[in-house]
Amino acid sequence: MSEETKNTKTQLETPESQEVVTETTPVSEEITAAERTTEAAAVSEETTASEEATVSEETSEVAQSPEDFLNNFDWHKYEEGIEAVDESQLKEFEKALEGTVGFVNERDVIEGTVIRLTDRDVIIDINSKSEGVISLNEFRYNSGLSVGDKVEVLVDKREDSTGQLILSHKKARVIKAWERVNNAHDTGEVVNGFVKCRTRGGMIVDVFGIEAFLPGSQIDVKPIRDYDQYVEKTMEFKVVKINHEFKNVVVSHKALIEADIEIQKKAIIGQLEKGQVLEGVVKNVTSYGVFVDLGGVDGLIHITDLSWSRISHPNEVVELDQKLNVVILDFDDSKSRIQLGLKQLSVHPWEALDNELKVGDKVTGEVVVIADYGAFVEISEGVEGLIHVSEMSWSTHLRSAQDFVKVGDKVEAQVLTLDREDRKMSLGMKQIKPDPWTDITVKYPVGSKHTGTVRNYTNFGVFVELEEGIDGLVYISDLSWTKKIKHPSNFVTVGNPLEVEVLELDVGGRKLNLGHKQTQGNPWDKHEETFTVGSIHEGTVKEKIDKGIIVSFAGGVDGFAPGRYLEKEDGSKFSKGETAKFKVIEFNKDYRRIVVSHTAVYKAQERRNMKAAANKASDAEKTTLGDIGGLADLKKKMEADSKKRKK
Repeated sequence: MSEETKNTKTQLETPESQEVVTETTPVSEEITAAERTTEAAAVSEETTASEEATVSEETSEVAQSPEDFLNNFDWHKYEEGIEAVDESQLKEFEKALEGTVGFVNERDVIEGTVIRLTDRDVIIDINSKSEGVISLNEFRYNSGLSVGDKVEVLVDKREDSTGQLILSHKKARVIKAWERVNNAHDTGEVVNGFVKCRTRGGMIVDVFGIEAFLPGSQIDVKPIRDYDQYVEKTMEFKVVKINHEFKNVVVSHKALIEADIEIQKKAIIGQLEKGQVLEGVVKNVTSYGVFVDLGGVDGLIHITDLSWSRISHPNEVVELDQKLNVVILDFDDSKSRIQLGLKQLSVHPWEALDNELKVGDKVTGEVVVIADYGAFVEISEGVEGLIHVSEMSWSTHLRSAQDFVKVGDKVEAQVLTLDREDRKMSLGMKQIKPDPWTDITVKYPVGSKHTGTVRNYTNFGVFVELEEGIDGLVYISDLSWTKKIKHPSNFVTVGNPLEVEVLELDVGGRKLNLGHKQTQGNPWDKHEETFTVGSIHEGTVKEKIDKGIIVSFAGGVDGFAPGRYLEKEDGSKFSKGETAKFKVIEFNKDYRRIVVSHTAVYKAQERRNMKAAANKASDAEKTTLGDIGGLADLKKKMEADSKKRKK
């Protein structure tokens, strides 16, 4: 061993020399790489001396000892960069240093001690040949860091270009944090985490320096409406999922609560009985009911069990986080589904109904439900009566209940039936008003004329309302004197007024037979004088049918021309809209029927022409005979004259 090496070893073994090294190494006076290597070799020499006896001769021949390496190594040339360093020799030297006091491997995570703090750095002692320097930024989470504190660091580099030991607290925390997180996930250990901020769908939690995700559904067993109340709070969590590929960690606070609740739940379920009254807190409100927390066990109050009155939504009765008493109505064998009731804690409204109420009494209530067949009216809280649509109006022509009332209307009605045992009641609105049929014979005698409103029509007629409760029927045949109506909708419109005359009155059957055409004069009286049999009138073809044509004449009257009476003189056929002359061959006032013929018109003309021709021919024959007689006389005279001249 060289004298220099021995001196270095002696200095390292003394406390004074250690103090000097501690004060001068990291900050002010840098020790050269060669000097630190010499000191490390001196320490290594003492450590390895006791092991030389166990090292085989073969190994000794192959591996070079640190002492030989130091004696043979030209430190001056290495520092000046004159001679390249044999990497294999450096590796052998490092291998020889392994296990010696103060030797550390890169990437090792070890515990160090804070020995000094500056404005920018933290000086850490890891019991190695020199101290390490870590930026103060890596300790931002620890504002109370002070000298003497123990911290975990990662050996990033044993030496940089200046011989400085490079450490990292941040990297050490990350490595240790993942070790702790993995261990907590495997063992189910409860860990503390700091809620940093909100994020979409949950929260970001700092666990051992790792940002973990806390889903909103895993914060509590009950729905959370205000996430901000948890920000910047330290809470306990369980690590429920780790994705090593993407370095994602999912934690849950709900899992801890559920574990505690499960114990309470078993205790509560074991004591449940039907009819038992418990205190609970409204946990959730839905359209069909309310979920109540009974202290670890949830029960459902159906909307029909919230109030004796009809409600459209549970929030009309309860609100979130409200404390209330409930009664257990039923539960399944495992007691996992518990049916609760709220209205059952109060007296049934039918039991509190006025004992003096009886059939025939008048009551006032609010329409709560409307159906096609009627309306339900609440006369007191929880007590309802049905008004059938037939009891809403005296009219025998039934309509929908919505034509009379709507939800929320205040109505007055009369009690028609009352069954306290079955808790049923029927009401009537029309009974509040007098029956209009009582004096019907006075108001609407037969033959009287009135103006009504068209309410509805069928294939056979029209229903006309004279007043509320009094409807009459106008048959289709009583709508018009002249027009043949196929359907009432072609003649009248629902909602329009219509003049009618009372034709028949059946008080017992509550029936009125009305007529519209009777309010006007019968034009057929006049038509009878105009369209006499044999008269000829000009008309227009209105419609062609299978058996003939319909002809429209002046005055709005129609006639029928059978097919056998449609032969034209030129042999052509009639077309719609064509105008021609027709002869009346039949007239029936009672059935409002006129039958006409076109053929008869020109046939009669032909007969007249033939008669005239015959008369003319007869006259011509008489004239010709007379002429012949005169010629004979003239001939005789001429012959006599001729004889005279010859003589």
